[in-house]
Amino acid sequence: MTASKLPQALYTAAQVRELDVAAIEIGGVPGIQLMKRAGRVSFEVLTSTWPQCARVIVCCGSGNNAGDGYVVAALAAQRHFAVEVLAVTPPEKLVGDAAKAYQYALQEGVMVTLVGDAVEFQCSDDTVIVDALLGTGLHGVVRDKFAMVIQAINNSGLPVLAVDVPSGICSDTGRVLGCAVKAESTVSFIGLKQGLLSGRAPAFSGTVIFDDLQTSHIRDSDYLDAVERIKPQVIRIALSDYRRYLAEREADAHKGQFGHVLVIGGDTGYGGAAAMAAEMATRSGAGLTSVATRPEHMSAILARLPEVMVSGVPSGQALEPLLARPTILVVGPGLGTSPWSEQMLQQANKSGLPMIVDADALNLLAQGRVIPKPQRDNWILTPHPGEAARLLGITRDEIQADRFAAAKALQNKYGGVVVLKGAGTLIANGSEILLADVGNPGMASGGMGDVLSGLLGGLLAQGLGLSEAAGLGVCAHGDAADLAVEDSGQRGLLATDLIPYIRELLN
Repeated sequence: MTASKLPQALYTAAQVRELDVAAIEIGGVPGIQLMKRAGRVSFEVLTSTWPQCARVIVCCGSGNNAGDGYVVAALAAQRHFAVEVLAVTPPEKLVGDAAKAYQYALQEGVMVTLVGDAVEFQCSDDTVIVDALLGTGLHGVVRDKFAMVIQAINNSGLPVLAVDVPSGICSDTGRVLGCAVKAESTVSFIGLKQGLLSGRAPAFSGTVIFDDLQTSHIRDSDYLDAVERIKPQVIRIALSDYRRYLAEREADAHKGQFGHVLVIGGDTGYGGAAAMAAEMATRSGAGLTSVATRPEHMSAILARLPEVMVSGVPSGQALEPLLARPTILVVGPGLGTSPWSEQMLQQANKSGLPMIVDADALNLLAQGRVIPKPQRDNWILTPHPGEAARLLGITRDEIQADRFAAAKALQNKYGGVVVLKGAGTLIANGSEILLADVGNPGMASGGMGDVLSGLLGGLLAQGLGLSEAAGLGVCAHGDAADLAVEDSGQRGLLATDLIPYIRELLN
C-alpha cells in the first residue's frame, strides 16, 4: 500500500538527479542543505511512525544516500536516542556532501562501526533500522557485504525505514537486484521514483511517503524552466482524475444512449467468466448487454442475469449475425483456445467494432493465426504478465524485469491501449504511460480480470475514450477491492464481491 498523497509525476533515477542538480546549481540550494532536509524528513517520519522508538540503527553505504543516513543519525543523537551507524563503506572514503554529513554525525557523538564479516541485529521493541545503504545508484546485482547486511536486516524482525528507495530495488523498474531490504516505510525525495510503485517494489517499499525538500518553493525562472524540461516518464493516476467523465444523466435518458456490450466467451466449462464480465458491464451502466457463449451455458447465465440477452453460438457462423447490434465487444472471458474459440475471435475482429481483448483471446492473438496482422487503434488489451510475455515472445521474468518497457512494447506492437495488470498496473496509450497504484493482494483470485474486462466494456459503451475508460476502470476496480477488504479482509475475496463497490464508486 502507498500513502494517498503522492504526486502524479513519476521519474527515473537519472531524471531525479537532474532535478537535484537544477535545485543546487540553478535554484541556489546548497547540496548539504538538501541532504539535511532529507535527513530531517526521514527522522520525522521515523518518530511519527514508531513513537515508541528509543534506539536507531542506521545502515550506511556510500554517496548521497549514506549522507542522508548520517544526517538521520545526527538528529537522533540530538534527541538523545541511542544511535549507532553500521557503515559498509569506510567513512573516510566518503566525498562531497556525504563526507560533510558524516562529520555532522561525529560532532553529535554518533558511534560509527565498520561492518565486518558478519552482522546480527538484536531484536527489541524500541529499535528501528534505517536503510541508507544503496539508494538509486544501483544498477547491477547487490554485492558481497551489502547483500549480507540486507539479509541481516530482513532477518532481524525489526521495523525498517528506507531512505529514498529500499536498497536492492531498481528505482526505474521496480525489480529486485538480487536481494532487497523489506521496509515498512520508504521516504522518496525531490521526484517520486517510478519503480517504487510497480513490479516487485510494492512488496518491499511498504508505505511510500514523498517530500520535495521544499524545491517547489523555488521561484527562480531559470530553475522553473529547467524543471519544466524534465518531463516525467510516467503519470500516476487515481479515480478522482476521471470523475469528470461520468456525466450526470439527463432526465429523459434511455438505454440506447449508453451503448450495447456483447461479451463473447465461455467455452465449455468456463461460462462463469462470461457471466461475470456481462454482470459487470451491466452494473457499470451499459444500456444493453448481451452474451454469446456455448449453448450449454445459456440457462445458467439467464438464471443469474435475467437482464442480459444470451445467445448460444455453436460456431463463428452463428455469431456473425449477432454482431450487427452491439457497439462494443468484450472478447476473451472464458473463451478458451479451441477451434470454437478461434472462430469467435476471428468473427469479432472482422466486425471492426471496438473491443476489449482479455484472457484466452490474448493467447490466441499471440499465436498469430487467427489475426495475422494484430494491430488496431480501437481496442484495449488487458494482459497479465504471463499473457504479456506470450504477446511479446519473451519470458514472464523479462516482462516483470521492466514492466514500463514491456507496456510500451506491447502498445507499439498491437496499437490501441494496453493495460498491463499487476502490482502498479500500467496503461500505455501511445503517448504516455499511466500508473495506477491501486488494489491489494486479496485480488489474487480467479475472475478479477473478467470483471475488469466487463467494466472496461461498459465504460466504452457509455462513450468514454479508450484511455479514459482504461484509467477509470482500473482505478475503480482497484479501489473497490480496497473497500471490500476494509469490510471483510483479503482472504477469500471473490471477483464478484467487487461489483457492488464498483457500482457505488461510479455513482
